[in-house]
Amino acid sequence: MLKRAIIAVAATVSIAAGMATAAAAQSADTVTSSPGYWRRLAAGVATSILLHEAAHIGSAYTANAHPSFGFDKARPTVYSGIDAARYPRRQFWFSAAGLNVQSLLDEMILDIPHHRGSAFERGLIGGGIGTTVFYLTIGRTGSVSDVDFMAHTGVLDKTQVTMIYGAIAAMHTWRVARNPAYANFFARPTAHGLDIGIGRRF
Repeated sequence: MLKRAIIAVAATVSIAAGMATAAAAQSADTVTSSPGYWRRLAAGVATSILLHEAAHIGSAYTANAHPSFGFDKARPTVYSGIDAARYPRRQFWFSAAGLNVQSLLDEMILDIPHHRGSAFERGLIGGGIGTTVFYLTIGRTGSVSDVDFMAHTGVLDKTQVTMIYGAIAAMHTWRVARNPAYANFFARPTAHGLDIGIGRRF
């Protein structure tokens, strides 16, 4: 069990480090002029979300469980396969794994020295912050909410979970806002102003 946990943690850190390195390899000039800006930003967001789900799957296997896939109200869902009543702490770590990995990835991107500000990197950071904000607001309750599941294990309550992950997301947002490399976050400067979202210009 311990050996599997160590391997899972090492694999997760390696993947996060690889994604941080990939983000570092992107040039910041992609933000200002590339026609593929939004595609690379979307790829960063998708990668962040996929790592979130991969962390859930990895943590389930670490707990000797057999994760499965299904739909909850048309929403794709990863089920842990863990008996939460019998192993509440295992369920807690399964539910926390996704946000933990995204927070770790964002922290690595913001800490590791590199040429910052690429579209893909912005997508990775935005995906992590956005997922956290979703789970702490409209996704805070629900039959498959990570926050709700964490609270039901009795390890932490919803307020504690919200304070911990909310503080991390707020810190990352503050650091991004203060770094000139991330100016116009989720916006692309053009000769005519700023492109916000798709096709909207100021």
